[in-house]
Amino acid sequence: MSSASMQPLPPGVTFLAPQIPVHVFLGKRPGPTSIVQAGIHGDEIGGSHALAEWLEDGVRLEAGKLLVIPIMNPPAYRARERAAPGGLDLNRCFPGDPSAPERERRLAAQFMALVLAERPALVATLHESKKRYDPQVKPSFGQTLVYGVTPCPPVLTRVVASLNDEASPEEHWETLHYPVATSSTEVIVEATGCVGTCVETWMGFPERRRIQMQRRVVGLLLAEIGHQ
Repeated sequence: MSSASMQPLPPGVTFLAPQIPVHVFLGKRPGPTSIVQAGIHGDEIGGSHALAEWLEDGVRLEAGKLLVIPIMNPPAYRARERAAPGGLDLNRCFPGDPSAPERERRLAAQFMALVLAERPALVATLHESKKRYDPQVKPSFGQTLVYGVTPCPPVLTRVVASLNDEASPEEHWETLHYPVATSSTEVIVEATGCVGTCVETWMGFPERRRIQMQRRVVGLLLAEIGHQ
């Protein structure tokens, strides 16, 4: 998926079209493939900053292959809006259309092609919510690992248990079944059978803390899948 116009590319980086960098890491041993992406909604910045910091600190992968996309929707991120000005909600454009006039539908199709080529064991997309999860308030997502299939993937239950062992009561986490037919996670899980989750931190916490939580969730997920 590299772009001839962008050669030479840095080692471990390829591109989706429209120009979205994909950072690729190989572990020391064979193992599963995972994809972690953030910034599909431009106003949910915690995950993007968590992945950017993680890349800057140096990703360490013991086994398998990891693809990291810190900002899936750069125009929306620059505007700090859910969607790019005048654009579509990228997370409602899957599986996409490579010939569509809208860049979001083309990008969704490119990302789906990447997923189908890689056949990952895990796809995690990092989100944030303006509402802390409350079973009486729908929708509300903050502090959840959202999944769209039943039963809940056991890996998500284990990660939430680990998070809650460490967290203060106000940072309590839950798993949440909330299928959305046209979201990236839902479409990818249906197409590949992988573990798919939306990681949702609550925006009521300070940005620094949300970044820390997103990084911790990613680390736990990758360890559970078998990369560490």
